[in-house]
Amino acid sequence: MRSVTVKTSPEQFDCEDNKLGFGKTNNMTEGPCDIGSEGSITYICDSKQWKLTQDNCVLKVIKDLESKAQALVVGEIPEFMANLSLAAEQNNANITQSAATVQTIVDILFKIADLSKNIPINKPVMESFLKTVDIIVSDNSSNTWKDLNNKNNTMSGNTSSVKLLQAIENISDRLSTVNFTLTQSSIQLNRVKIQNSFNAISQLPNSTTQIMIPNVPESTFITLIVFTKLDNVLPTRNTSNNDSRTSENSINGDVVVVKVDKTISNISFTFDITNTSLKNPQCVFWNFSLDRWDSNGCKVKLSGNETVTCECDHTTSFSILMSPFAIDNLALAYITYIGVAISIASLILCLIIEAIVWKSIRRNDTSYMRHVSVVNIAVSLLIANICFIIGAAIADQEQPTSVGRCSPVVFFMHFFYLAVFFWMFISALLLLYLTVMVFSQMTRAKMMVIAFTVGYCAPLLIAVITVASTAGPQHYVSKENACWLNWFESKALLAFVIPALTIVAFNLVVLIVVVCKMIRRGVGAQSDESNTLVVIARCLVILAPIFGITWGFGIGTMVSRNFGIHVVFAILNSLQGFFVLVFGTLTDKKVTESLAGNFSIKNLTSSRTRSTSAGTLSNRLGFLQRTQRRNVFNTSDPSTATSSNHFSASDT
Repeated sequence: MRSVTVKTSPEQFDCEDNKLGFGKTNNMTEGPCDIGSEGSITYICDSKQWKLTQDNCVLKVIKDLESKAQALVVGEIPEFMANLSLAAEQNNANITQSAATVQTIVDILFKIADLSKNIPINKPVMESFLKTVDIIVSDNSSNTWKDLNNKNNTMSGNTSSVKLLQAIENISDRLSTVNFTLTQSSIQLNRVKIQNSFNAISQLPNSTTQIMIPNVPESTFITLIVFTKLDNVLPTRNTSNNDSRTSENSINGDVVVVKVDKTISNISFTFDITNTSLKNPQCVFWNFSLDRWDSNGCKVKLSGNETVTCECDHTTSFSILMSPFAIDNLALAYITYIGVAISIASLILCLIIEAIVWKSIRRNDTSYMRHVSVVNIAVSLLIANICFIIGAAIADQEQPTSVGRCSPVVFFMHFFYLAVFFWMFISALLLLYLTVMVFSQMTRAKMMVIAFTVGYCAPLLIAVITVASTAGPQHYVSKENACWLNWFESKALLAFVIPALTIVAFNLVVLIVVVCKMIRRGVGAQSDESNTLVVIARCLVILAPIFGITWGFGIGTMVSRNFGIHVVFAILNSLQGFFVLVFGTLTDKKVTESLAGNFSIKNLTSSRTRSTSAGTLSNRLGFLQRTQRRNVFNTSDPSTATSSNHFSASDT
């Protein structure tokens, strides 16, 4: 057998390197680490060059210590920690620029903290531990931590930053019962016995963080660690984006770890604000169970231009989160409050008008049921808006929101906002019934029973079930400085979103069906084309706000942070009461004619020429009756013109 040797020309490849060899686009290869490091570097062929995609090189001295840590026993911890801190100090520059080396050191520290959970940790061991931490969290390592956290975000399990914080907390629990103080360039530790009360101020450069415990039930030891550079390390995800590994908020102060041997129910922190351009402070602690910052049990007591004071009812790792979107939030708040005020005034005026004209519109079943729906929509929305104002006042006073004070307000808001939607649903059912079931007739009493059962019993049932299923674990109310249904822990907000959007979708379908029916019947009756378009346009203008189509913009606010979408949603939804007044009441010709008639009668009765005015009044009423008849749009066939089922644009 004859062998054939095939020579490959470098011209057939896209990437070429003396060490990495040849490759085509998207091919991957591994290369060696620099001298003094172990591991490998992964490259990918891109744009005719080998580009680094992953650096797994770890300094050899740290890799050797990692191997020793696997078989480490408790008695060897002091010597091992001294060697680790010395190696970190001697290789400071290389460590802070190597993500793989930093990650390896974090794994070692986590191992040491776990191994020492059954023994007391003395001052030398803790000093070596904090020296190592001080090096890997310095400003020189900030870019390394960004790369490391991005890498960890694509993997399962805790990030290295969270493991580091966990290691710090774990080893702090095991400190020996003696007083001592340790200070590094960005870390200060105080281990002290306290009694009655406690007050301490950070002595680190550019830090005056103050910690106060006003009432210590009995003599006990406290461990207090202040970090000025841990914001370079820790992620900023919080309750506003539970599933995200990034956040628009920033850690805007020191991070303080507090460990007390006894239960403390009241502790106060005063943090320096690092970046004064950020606003909206949140007092938070790192919740390892939820893997994010959490505000439960902490609230902002005072907030100034340079400091924020927090009060908490427990001890752990604390800091403050602040947002760059204060101006936008303030603008939305003004839009909402002004809109709600206009809405409340409009709803009160709407109910007054309905009371004035009630006798004149109740003679016809169609008109009667439509106005019953309008009145109940107005009442429900008015009560819901009042509850909204009360909830906003509570949220402004208590941050995070008080579950006890907010829960009743949230329940009534949930119930009455749902009632608004269900009465819109009743309006849609009435419109569909009158349009499709032309030859069928339901008694007024039966329609009223169905309307009130659906309008109030259904939302009450949903609201009660929501409370019963979420109130136990304290996940009924949102903890995001607002009195509203919880989202992140219990998804209670779905009990509002799902029914509301379902009704909006149903009303859209009803609107389409009704418009199609009107077009066909308008053509069948040989109506003037322009008149048909006017009737359709009038129905659209009236039905769209009443049926809550504008709430569909809420979907945009859930999937996008675009400020314009939030502004449109705030304007449309805060002005629902104004829409009810205009499109539910004032556009009804029967209402305007009744109002005109009432005012005309009052003017005529006060006139000195009453005898001569009687004929004029008779003429006016006759003219109004003729005008009303001209505006009637018969939904039945011409042959059934005598039927009692009439549907006018004013009855929609």
